Amino acid sequence: MQIVIWVLQGLLAAVFIFAGYGKLAGSKMHKENFIKWELPQWFRVLTGIIELGSAIMLIVGFWNDMWAVYGSIALILVSIGGIFTHIRIRDSWRATMPIFSLGVIALLLFFLIIYSVG
Repeated sequence: MQIVIWVLQGLLAAVFIFAGYGKLAGSKMHKENFIKWELPQWFRVLTGIIELGSAIMLIVGFWNDMWAVYGSIALILVSIGGIFTHIRIRDSWRATMPIFSLGVIALLLFFLIIYSVG
């Protein structure tokens, strides 16, 4: 079970390090997406900070399970926000699927950690 948890932690940490860094660095794709989603650019920066912070919590979670719990909760919340954003602008399911999938993985990770610590 612990190996599955570590794999999910590593996967989510890697994805959100890149996603958070891209938002903070102001990549063209992220700037255009936030314009498309009708969200201000400061919110892109805030989202990037939260994503990077969550990824760091997941990494620290390799040594302390509670940090991974906190990181997964933050990513679940980010994912819920992303899903609602896609729904709000009536985006396609195909465009919504990546954040939905990452949210499901974060939720699964949360429950696996709670179960294993429990």
